[in-house]
Amino acid sequence: MKRPLTCLTSSPMCGARRGLVTLGALLLSTATLAAPAQDKDDTLTLIVPPWPGVTVKSEIVARILAPLGYDVERQEVSSTVGYNTLTTGDSDAFLAGWLPAQQDSYDAAMAAGAITDLGNNVTGARMGFAVPGYVYDAGIHSAADLAAHADEFDETIYSIESGSTISDMLNGAIDDDVYGLGDWDAMESSTPGMLSEVRAAQREQRWIAFYGWTPHWMVPEFDTHILEDPESVFGPDNGASDVKTVVRTAYAEANPNLTRFLDQLVFSSEEQSDFILEYSLKERDLDEVARDWLAAHPDRLAEFLDGVTTREGEDAVAAVKASLQD
Repeated sequence: MKRPLTCLTSSPMCGARRGLVTLGALLLSTATLAAPAQDKDDTLTLIVPPWPGVTVKSEIVARILAPLGYDVERQEVSSTVGYNTLTTGDSDAFLAGWLPAQQDSYDAAMAAGAITDLGNNVTGARMGFAVPGYVYDAGIHSAADLAAHADEFDETIYSIESGSTISDMLNGAIDDDVYGLGDWDAMESSTPGMLSEVRAAQREQRWIAFYGWTPHWMVPEFDTHILEDPESVFGPDNGASDVKTVVRTAYAEANPNLTRFLDQLVFSSEEQSDFILEYSLKERDLDEVARDWLAAHPDRLAEFLDGVTTREGEDAVAAVKASLQD
């Protein structure tokens, strides 16, 4: 029977062998540390209310993640329902966490420890009472100017989504007679319905007040001006808004690669307004809008995917660029 090979401390071959073993262990350890963390999930379920901005953003996310090895599913529900699904674990992320408009729903989900806030994915967002350019040019610059022109506005403010937080803000202002709006009506409908009214008013040069926000194609299309809001009906700083990416906490912890990507997904209000215009106003195909935007913005794609890999640890940017050539 052969004796096991042993090394004496004084043996040069033994030292070399021990050095190789040590170096190999070090390289293995370093490789292990450098390897990307494996995500648990291969599917991302997004909350997608019927708003063009989040619709296109969600499609851009889907176009990026497909070649990385992830599927994207969409839940077309209101923001209020969306926060509930995040809390119950029936959805994973929301790219349109508008604050303070959704403050109550957001706070409840945060208090429950259900969501992780990854910060703003849009810069320069704002919302509030709005008028077309010709009304603004006539001197209506603040929500405090509305009541003095009640007849011109037919004592009506057009808005969206009855039962939403936005609806609660507007109706609360009317109930409390803020800005002298106590006798006014809130005419609520879908976003397309509201904007159809704005277009008709613009065509007739009729005065109209409505709920407006940026980013959105309404700003360049109607020369929309969001009015000063000194009573902060739509939040402080004249309706300056955060547009948050919020992720279900357990999902974020289980999927570090995906979460890094979502954390780095940030658009300017101008960028988002541009693709909203293409999709919502020009009515281009959603997939084409997302694909064309990514193809035209390789530097932004690289920023989104900095330090991110495919699900198998390969080059994420290369995978997405290759998919855009198909």
